[in-house]
Amino acid sequence: MKARSALAQGFVALLLVALMIIYSEHGFRASQEGMKLFLDVVLPSLLPFFILSEVLLAFGVVHFLGELFEPLMRPLFNVPGAGSFVLSMGLAAGYPMDAVITAKFRKQGMCTRVEGERMLAFSNTADPLFIFGAVAVGMFGMPALGAALAAAHYIGAFLVGLAFRSWGRKEPEESRPPVVQTDGTIWRRAAQALVRARAEDGRPLGLILQDAIRDSIATLFMIMSFIVLFSVLIRVLDATGVMVTVLWPVERLLGLAGFAPSFAHSVVQGILEIDIGSAAVAKVPASLVQRAAVASAIIAWSGLSVQGQVASVLADTDIRMRPYILARLLHAGIAGVLTVLLLPLFHLHVPTILAGAGTALTPKGGFIGTLERGAALAALAAAAPIALGLAYGAMRRLRILRLRVGR
Repeated sequence: MKARSALAQGFVALLLVALMIIYSEHGFRASQEGMKLFLDVVLPSLLPFFILSEVLLAFGVVHFLGELFEPLMRPLFNVPGAGSFVLSMGLAAGYPMDAVITAKFRKQGMCTRVEGERMLAFSNTADPLFIFGAVAVGMFGMPALGAALAAAHYIGAFLVGLAFRSWGRKEPEESRPPVVQTDGTIWRRAAQALVRARAEDGRPLGLILQDAIRDSIATLFMIMSFIVLFSVLIRVLDATGVMVTVLWPVERLLGLAGFAPSFAHSVVQGILEIDIGSAAVAKVPASLVQRAAVASAIIAWSGLSVQGQVASVLADTDIRMRPYILARLLHAGIAGVLTVLLLPLFHLHVPTILAGAGTALTPKGGFIGTLERGAALAALAAAAPIALGLAYGAMRRLRILRLRVGR
């Protein structure tokens, strides 16, 4: 069986190479488009976050947040408090920022394998700039649509996190490093965790920045390769007519679900690549409800291109991809249904001021403009957990919030 699988994989790879040679013109243009997308949007959007996450980890800020949010993240999602940092950076930077940080946590022993899988289940989200700017304004031309899509996406991620709270409970417990006993308030324990982590790292600032930039560039170029590869793959499949063969069963499934068969081509594209699929869905001649629901499901699914990036990032860890794929399927279904339910409410009652805000989020200015927005969002992502921690501490002091920690 393994021999047949190996032969089949080798044959498919050889066939794809042959098709790329035969349709080299289509492949070249697709490569240019993929590179342009990476240089204009992906690189400047993610680079500040990648560097900032490395610096915060070296300075012990992540350990500070982990101690601070342990009483909140453990009861809700059954993950360490450091999961709050994964969640906030994932929300601000989008795919695949959460996977990069989770992999680092796993390598440093800050989470078990099962806890890493739980974190990936609910923290793997698109960033607000993509939903409001690229999809709602750039693709659909409707700024108010961004509110419904974002609400469905992030509420869906929260529900997936609750659903995966019990994931891996029957597996043997992994041995944990001994916990350092500390006294005092939660803020004092968090500060002590920060000091310990910084002392254990011990690298000077110059070396921290050097390592952060080197690792970030290596990860970003891996992401670029996946974007270019899937751009070429989609274009070649279109040029060869293979896509037409794949469309027939997809059309039948969409018909059974009550969607127009004209969505088939864009759905297949969305299964492969999130940006191309979302843009194609926006142009389908169908009702807004159907287009928004399909686009929401594609955003939550994230595409095989993003999932390939996640698999590459996790390759050096023991975190499994199966729960991640299951979470993406569940998130896609929940987000699609929530969009249908929420769209009428947001479409009728969204304030006029939101339209202006959505328009302001429209990607513009090429590399420099995206870099500026990425740096600003990175700063907000770093400050958001601290602000939430202050609010959480205030509620505990006022006895508004009482959560019991436990598995």
